[in-house]
Amino acid sequence: MEKKVTSNGIQRRDFLRNGAAFAASALFLSFGGSKVFGARTSEQAKNAIPAVKLNNGIKMPWIGFGTNSLTGDVGERSVADAISVGYHLIDTAHVYGNEEAVGAGIKKSGVKRGELFVTSKLWVDFAGYEGTKKAFQTSIDKLGTDYLDLYLIHRPRGDVKGSWKAMEELNKAGKIKAIGISNFDPDQLSDLMSYAKIKPVINQIETHVFFQEHNLYDVLKKESVQHEAWSPFAAGRNGIFSNPVLAVIAKKHNKTIAQVCLRWHFQRGVVTIPRSQNKAHMIENLNIFDFELDKTDLQTIATLDLNKTQFPEWT
Repeated sequence: MEKKVTSNGIQRRDFLRNGAAFAASALFLSFGGSKVFGARTSEQAKNAIPAVKLNNGIKMPWIGFGTNSLTGDVGERSVADAISVGYHLIDTAHVYGNEEAVGAGIKKSGVKRGELFVTSKLWVDFAGYEGTKKAFQTSIDKLGTDYLDLYLIHRPRGDVKGSWKAMEELNKAGKIKAIGISNFDPDQLSDLMSYAKIKPVINQIETHVFFQEHNLYDVLKKESVQHEAWSPFAAGRNGIFSNPVLAVIAKKHNKTIAQVCLRWHFQRGVVTIPRSQNKAHMIENLNIFDFELDKTDLQTIATLDLNKTQFPEWT
């Protein structure tokens, strides 16, 4: 996510800083010193983030780079920067209005297309069989690629059945390696599964410490559909970056609140796509694989669940 000011007036990364020691760890711990600044090979970068195997056998990184609201030159630069520090999962959508910028950023990075995992999403205006086929083509044209690794139905609206049929055909034709959904509740998922010939690999939904989605989390596990969190930091809402409970846990592990949040998702088996246009924050967000939240930490974080969306404008 972008650097934002919380309701308490504290910027997202400024609450729990430990001076030079923190700055050094944020930049160097995960990747080994100066390798961050261009000496790393693409293979080293790819291996820095572990992969999860989806229900169709395809592997994707546990952490990706979200691009919502990153448009134009900022979007292009941010995507190129993210790839340069090790992100290989890049998430965009038609409705973000930035597929061209994302594609330009991918090209600018110099990393081969086959080393990346690119996701886009079908918006509700194009629901239905024919609309989906046209929208998909528009997306890959803007991205400058001839296939997608993952294509999602962004919201369960309109002719979902027709859209899914089109996506299944595109999947069988090799134009999309994996197909999935976003913002589907258990009943909507069940309805899709009643006619789907290909099971969705992912449901990308709002998930963070204030909205932990325990019921849907359990349903997705039972159905072998990967849980992916959009806005894993709740876009900085509800004072997440100054939360005293998370601050205590972060201090205990010599990490930031952002890193604690991402590690919590990882230990639950949830894929995340944090967004930032700040390169240091991008690196910080990847630096979560050298510590582990213990049982007490997890129990404490469980108490933060408000069990309600922090994005009422999306309901």
